[in-house]
Amino acid sequence: MLRSVAMKETMTPLAQCPRETLAAIEGVLTDIDETVSTRSRLTGEAYGAMEALKKAGFRVIPVTGRPAGWCDLIARFWPVDAVVGENGAFWMWHDEGARKLRTRFVQSDAERAEGRRRLETVRAEVLREVPGAAIASDQPYRAADLAIDFCEDVPPLSHDDILRIVGIFERHGANAKVSSIHVNGWFGDFDKLTTSRRMMDELFGIDLEKTRERYIFSGDSPNDEPMFGFFPNAVGVANVRDFAEDMDHLPRWVTTARSGDGFVELARALIEARQDAR
Repeated sequence: MLRSVAMKETMTPLAQCPRETLAAIEGVLTDIDETVSTRSRLTGEAYGAMEALKKAGFRVIPVTGRPAGWCDLIARFWPVDAVVGENGAFWMWHDEGARKLRTRFVQSDAERAEGRRRLETVRAEVLREVPGAAIASDQPYRAADLAIDFCEDVPPLSHDDILRIVGIFERHGANAKVSSIHVNGWFGDFDKLTTSRRMMDELFGIDLEKTRERYIFSGDSPNDEPMFGFFPNAVGVANVRDFAEDMDHLPRWVTTARSGDGFVELARALIEARQDAR
């Protein structure tokens, strides 16, 4: 309990963030589930907040555990510059000049195929050893990872069951990350942060190591930890507190509102700070 309290004290209300810090932000990288969405739905207000950020001149990039099939739609139809999917397995963007969707995988076709083969063993063991767990309904649209549903379309599993799922992935040598709805597992040396850094360099020519203070990441759960630890002005929507005991890195700032309403709160703060600085 002492660990949890100490960690929560590292998060400061977003309202206390200096206006000059917010005014210097150039782009927003953001998780989707329960960060932009609310109870698994994308509200008009949250979608409008993304569009408002784009119109105000911010670069907007979702960084999500969701599958390639979803990311295809996001890159084509949402007001975003690119999207990182499956916890860093790839990024997609719509090439406006060529009028074509493009995808950059971080692994070769052969590496992804081998990873999927090895994940079949993990799949079988999870379903056998953790009653109530299920394969995520979006699994058919995935290119590289395995997603285990613990509360999206199934009755919520206990914390111990979630950790048991993580343990099964790890005993097979796979990476495992817990989101607000799934445990995602994969074979490969990548995560949300490593791929975001590669994407920003290759696609936009931006070195995030040197410019991290000018970008914000917003998120809510343990699979966002690498981003929270990297970005000095990372922002958690209020429900990040639900996972505080399971995380070693928390965001510096936290919104008052939960989920999509928290993202709206962040977008408004950024846009107002930029307008006030002009």
